[in-house]
Amino acid sequence: MTRPLDRRLAGAVQRVTATALGPYQSAIVRIGFSLTWVLFLLREFPHRRELYGPDGPWGWDMARQLIAENHAFTVLMWSDSAVWFECVYAVALLAGVLLLLGWRTRTTSVVFMVGVLSLQNRSIFMGDGGDNVIHLMAIYLVFTRCGRVWSLDARRARRKAPGDRPADRRGPALWTALGLLLLVGTLTHRTGGEWWLALLLWALWACQGAWWAVNRWAPGSELRTLLDVLANLVHNAALVVIMAEVCLIYATAGWYKIQGSRWQDGSALYYPLKLDYFTPWPALSDLLADSGLIVMVLSYGTVMVQVAFPFTLFNRKVKNVLLAAMMLEHAGIALLLGLPFFSLAMIAADAVFLPTSFLRRLGGWVAGARDRALRRPLRIPEQRATPGEQAARTLVG
Repeated sequence: MTRPLDRRLAGAVQRVTATALGPYQSAIVRIGFSLTWVLFLLREFPHRRELYGPDGPWGWDMARQLIAENHAFTVLMWSDSAVWFECVYAVALLAGVLLLLGWRTRTTSVVFMVGVLSLQNRSIFMGDGGDNVIHLMAIYLVFTRCGRVWSLDARRARRKAPGDRPADRRGPALWTALGLLLLVGTLTHRTGGEWWLALLLWALWACQGAWWAVNRWAPGSELRTLLDVLANLVHNAALVVIMAEVCLIYATAGWYKIQGSRWQDGSALYYPLKLDYFTPWPALSDLLADSGLIVMVLSYGTVMVQVAFPFTLFNRKVKNVLLAAMMLEHAGIALLLGLPFFSLAMIAADAVFLPTSFLRRLGGWVAGARDRALRRPLRIPEQRATPGEQAARTLVG
């Protein structure tokens, strides 16, 4: 009994340390949240100054007083200049686009996090619930290796010949510029937040430099292997945290709904369908609200799916069915209640549980559509999954 158990334990440790599990899941989460953030910033671009800038009702002085109490992080408090605000907004938008494309994801994920925290912490009363999910996931993505597939980083790695060590000027230049900016913020005590936040940013900056230096001058050394093992451990832990966060969101939402009398009698969805603020399609909302059976089924179905989902993770087929139901539910929220970015954020979070086989097929469909649109020759089908990818399938279904 002891030897088989030891072998299984050793195999599990080997998978966790030698492989970044769920490469397709982490990639789809990266793409989903960066796309949601970019679309939100673009839609609110004409109103950006009223939402987060100098023209908003939540003025700079009020924001400074609140941040002095809650110690939130935002670089927008470095200056009340309109020029500084425009620069931060532009950088936040650019970081979202670069993370979406997967360009130097280790760096852009940190800049993406800074942009999200800076804008959201500047005006904490702006948002529809999806901003809280983006807020958390922006932090978690920093610790994942989310650019292993479906990214410009992955394409650059495939094109690089074995043993090739070309001079990388963009990476050190970007690293130096961000280091100088962080140094200015630290010396002027403008990084905000608790002391550990500044320490975390400096640790991330130092890790970026160490990773580049080892890849440049000692790519085959034991130190490079050690860094890879540590990166895999951090990635896998962050992936588990993302999964746990999604389960916690649904579990708490479902159990709180159970305690509400409107959810208990099956009439909860009737009321938002009758609010003018949440009815972009009044005729469709009235059609659904006038049917007591539909309202009751949707109300009870929402509660049952949210409460049951965390308990279905050990059954792949049931989990996939409920996962599809929840994604359709959020698509319905976007359509009926006019909350597209909340729904996109939740669908992006749900995507961490999508099966690897489906994601690989989805990537093939997208690549095929792109090649047909650009009239490229058909690509050779992907090779068989690696042992690490097979282990990831077992974990995420």
